[in-house]
Amino acid sequence: MATIPITKRGSELLKAELHLLKTVDRPWVIGAIAEARAQGDLSENAEYEAAKDRQGFIEGRIQEVEGKLSAAQVIDPAAVDAGGRVIFGATVDLEEQSSGEKVTYQIVGEDEADLKLGLVNISSPISRALIGKEEGDMAVVQAPGGAKSYEILAIRYE
Repeated sequence: MATIPITKRGSELLKAELHLLKTVDRPWVIGAIAEARAQGDLSENAEYEAAKDRQGFIEGRIQEVEGKLSAAQVIDPAAVDAGGRVIFGATVDLEEQSSGEKVTYQIVGEDEADLKLGLVNISSPISRALIGKEEGDMAVVQAPGGAKSYEILAIRYE
């Protein structure tokens, strides 16, 4: 199985989700199934069916998270000697050349990506354009609306 890059924060979030699923959600749904079962006829028991569906979702998510964690390669950008280049986990301050708009992105794994929080997927066009660049370099991103040029203002490894 191929390894999946993930930041330390992303790994901790997945571990916390797994803990919650196993210690809160799973026991709750088991109790809900037992309670629904105690109501009698299971063939016409909507609560029982809903609880069984929820149990299936929870068990599936537990397997998915465990699989992701087993394949995860946790990368701490602060511990990597990047030589001033943009790498996985780096936080990059950019200025869009045509509008002058300043944005900050951190390059993260697929499961951590959230554009609203400035977390961009390692395989996204912006990340691919930035990887390997240095402060002061220009990065051209092929976006759906056309090419955009960004100047790299600063790179941080947090």
